[in-house]
Amino acid sequence: MSEFNIFVATDEHTNYVGVILQTIADAARVRGTGIAKRSPEYILSKIEERKAIIALHGETFAGFCYIETWGHEKFVANSGLIVSDQFRGHGLAKAIKRKAFELSRKRFPQAKIFGLTTGLAVMKINSELGYRPVTFSELTDDAHFWKGCQSCVNYDILVRTDRKHCLCTGMLFDPSWEHKRQELSRKNGKVAERLSSLKKSLLKGKKKINNASAKNSWSKLIALF
Repeated sequence: MSEFNIFVATDEHTNYVGVILQTIADAARVRGTGIAKRSPEYILSKIEERKAIIALHGETFAGFCYIETWGHEKFVANSGLIVSDQFRGHGLAKAIKRKAFELSRKRFPQAKIFGLTTGLAVMKINSELGYRPVTFSELTDDAHFWKGCQSCVNYDILVRTDRKHCLCTGMLFDPSWEHKRQELSRKNGKVAERLSSLKKSLLKGKKKINNASAKNSWSKLIALF
């Protein structure tokens, strides 16, 4: 990974918009499962808002991902994850996804982070970051987000199921899960301390009993003489 530079895209990277869109289109055609199309203006806006992660190999485009907020910043989506064909197999998708996740947590620490994907590799990466598969009802109800699915070839499935099912899998990371894990860890730590203290007290009590028993036996032995 040392040969790649992965960072938040800035204005100097706007010249990569064309290759980003072409890479997304190529992936959609090869995958055949449907990837929502993005306009040049939309990708450009993500870069200008510092909401995009770009990976470069020297000056060559290698990968991309962006974040977007929904439902008054209650939800954040990591979308458009793509890696150029020539750089696949280097763990680049995972590294980009992690950077996008870190950016989401930094800028919107209280927001739930979610995504829709048909890719098993992305599902695996999401799981490692703490995402869980969820029903669509647990995702944002922001109409503008779901409108973005209209350009996907599978949009009719989403419409027919009243936005409850599609070929994509919904995945969610809820910051409250992290708080609950930390709280549970603290409680477990306290329980462990109490058990350790109790064990020491029991061992100390047992030692006193053994010492008293030994003294009693020694006194009886002396009395025999």
